[in-house]
Amino acid sequence: MKRLTIDCAGDCLDLSQPRVMGILNVTPDSFSDGGRHVTIDAAVARGRRMVEEGASIIDIGGESTRPGADPVSVDEELKRVVPVIERLTKEISVPVSVDTRKAKVMREAVAAGAGMINDVAALREEGALETAAELGVPVCLMHMQGTPDTMQKAPVYTDVVKTVAGFLSGRVEACLAAGIPRHNLLVDPGFGFGKRLAHNIALLKHLDDIVSLGLPVLVGMSRKSMIGQLLDRPLDERVFGSVAAAVVAVMKGAIVVRTHDVGPTLDALKVAAAVLE
Repeated sequence: MKRLTIDCAGDCLDLSQPRVMGILNVTPDSFSDGGRHVTIDAAVARGRRMVEEGASIIDIGGESTRPGADPVSVDEELKRVVPVIERLTKEISVPVSVDTRKAKVMREAVAAGAGMINDVAALREEGALETAAELGVPVCLMHMQGTPDTMQKAPVYTDVVKTVAGFLSGRVEACLAAGIPRHNLLVDPGFGFGKRLAHNIALLKHLDDIVSLGLPVLVGMSRKSMIGQLLDRPLDERVFGSVAAAVVAVMKGAIVVRTHDVGPTLDALKVAAAVLE
């Protein structure tokens, strides 16, 4: 594989082979692990554990983006994420990403030690694009139809793959125009964000169309409803299905897999990487 390393504010993330991004939600209401890591000690312990299991980057989020979720205030999101970032970055040797749509949270999270921005709104919120350009850290741009509180009510596409690819291409152009260098961009098709099961399956089947944009592709399907619908399994029984989806995505060209289950996912990706190499 072609060697690609991105600089996450001094911490390097090597993307020459598939990598695992560990999900660390410091929220009371996230769909899978809400409430489990709301204290700083619990969150930091979970982050350390995921690094021990092999995570190459930890993604910290303080606002639930599950379907139907209500937005939280800037101050509340800052209160949740900044203390965790400050402590965790001192205790682990891999980069930390902040999962946020808000410009002020981006700014303060990076000041606290975050080296990457993971934005489900693809820098469309007020001030986000300019702030990301100023901060100079890598950014992941995700496709979402609607907003978390409305996105799953009635998602409709004529051609979901073409729509998502076109949207991401447009956001990349907006970033380049704002001064964000291409080497600082990743893209995410946004599985489960304003998509029905058929839309998610089509995106996974044709993920190489997103890869053809020429940027590192990040995917997040861990424990999501698409896995539950396919398997008829509750949240805590979706690990195997999530891992299978991750392997398919990597075989289609994805390079970063965002997951709750770092160890099993990493084992599977090592097998996939051996085949790809």
